[in-house]
Amino acid sequence: MSEIHKGYLLGIGSNIHPGDNIAQIIILLLERFLTLHVSRILRIPPVGINSDHDFLNTVIFIETNITENNLKNICNDIEIKLGRNHSDPMKKINNRTADLDILSMLTFPDDKVLPAFSITDEYFLYPLIDELLAFLYHAEYQIQQSGISVNIDALTFGQTATTIYCNTRTGNKRISQQAFYCQIY
Repeated sequence: MSEIHKGYLLGIGSNIHPGDNIAQIIILLLERFLTLHVSRILRIPPVGINSDHDFLNTVIFIETNITENNLKNICNDIEIKLGRNHSDPMKKINNRTADLDILSMLTFPDDKVLPAFSITDEYFLYPLIDELLAFLYHAEYQIQQSGISVNIDALTFGQTATTIYCNTRTGNKRISQQAFYCQIY
């Protein structure tokens, strides 16, 4: 990334049917954005809630010029569409079908070396943020924990950082991961 790129880092998670819901979140984001840069997906025990259901978490960079408020509305719409009740006063401590949090607005290359702790206090996302920033800059990154595979039809992602492209004219989605390509029709 040598040009200036602006966008947002999102933290994504689910602990109710998490594989299915992470896939649905990606599909719904691809309806709004042509390209998603996605970290690997990790299984993480719940933090801050009393639950026996582990989360699947990932971090996504979306290059866009929309306002943070507009992006927040998109994220809330996705959460509601997947069954999250925003009027529930216990929503912060309940299990979640979908949890989409705006972590930070980023400008590349200016924010290339931001440490994860300066982006969020959600420490369980630090390795995913570090991995995704390294991926975006083609820098070396040593993975400490294997990613979880998630499938959307014939598309499999989640084991390593990946870029997913969506061609809205044909409805095709393609995943680009080193030299590996997979299309969904």
